[in-house]
Amino acid sequence: MRAHLGDQLVIERTTTGAAKRDGEIVGLHHEDGTPPYDVRWSDTDEVTLVFPGPDAHIRHLEHGQPESTHAPSDPGTAAAEGMPPRAPNPGDIGRRVAVERHRQRLSREETARRARMSPGYLEYLESPPADPSMATLIGLADALGTTVTTLRGGGMDLPPGQGHALLHPQLRDIGPEECRRLLSTHGVGRVAVTAPDGRPAVVPVNYEVIDAAIVFRTAPDSTPAAAVGAEVAFEVDHMDLALSQGWSVLAVGPASVVTEPDTVRRLTEHAHTTPWAGGERAMWVSIRPAHLTGRRITPAEG
Repeated sequence: MRAHLGDQLVIERTTTGAAKRDGEIVGLHHEDGTPPYDVRWSDTDEVTLVFPGPDAHIRHLEHGQPESTHAPSDPGTAAAEGMPPRAPNPGDIGRRVAVERHRQRLSREETARRARMSPGYLEYLESPPADPSMATLIGLADALGTTVTTLRGGGMDLPPGQGHALLHPQLRDIGPEECRRLLSTHGVGRVAVTAPDGRPAVVPVNYEVIDAAIVFRTAPDSTPAAAVGAEVAFEVDHMDLALSQGWSVLAVGPASVVTEPDTVRRLTEHAHTTPWAGGERAMWVSIRPAHLTGRRITPAEG
């Protein structure tokens, strides 16, 4: 018996009255894929060390069929032998997991420990295509402080907030220190400006936080460039659609263009990402927050 990470271990109980049981293999103890295995059971979500007996077989992730002595080398061969083709890539689950892990500055080992899986299995999940079980996704979402829906990319084309409100919501203010923590590092935020035509505009931008200043790149003739020389508002937020919770932080302060060559070079070299909008965007704008406020929606206590 040989298995890979992500395969399913199925136990056909031969004892009278005993139920069939299955689970996802989340840890290997031998490089050749031979037993024992760390298995996350689908019925309990518990991870245990398993030495499979004669009543067990492996259902491989690639084709959903029990282990056999001959595996087809390509989809055409699989079809010729009457086996379903390799499961399609379910999306960028692995990439989303990796991005969220790096965003929170978590090591693969620490994330795996929180999710109760082996680091090797997490490495496998972050290498597409991967189609982890719901139990594994729930564990990863809990370890990363996010949701299964987010990891699976659900609702990407829908505006947030379409779910039901909490039964007893609580709206509370966020203190300045927590606002700075939520705003810190980098991401996507919205800058509110008065556009050149005199109309108000709110534009999303990729931003960084450097030396307590909010900085972003843009083009001199773009709408965000209208922030220069004015007091502007900058907002970031996060919505947990599954739990109908979230927070928002609003920074208000003067904006200016960064002109010092060494500073521009340092910002460019240490930027976490390039502007999603593309194009030539070499102008750095800096916002120095004079006022920092935030709010969070959570379930009412008690």
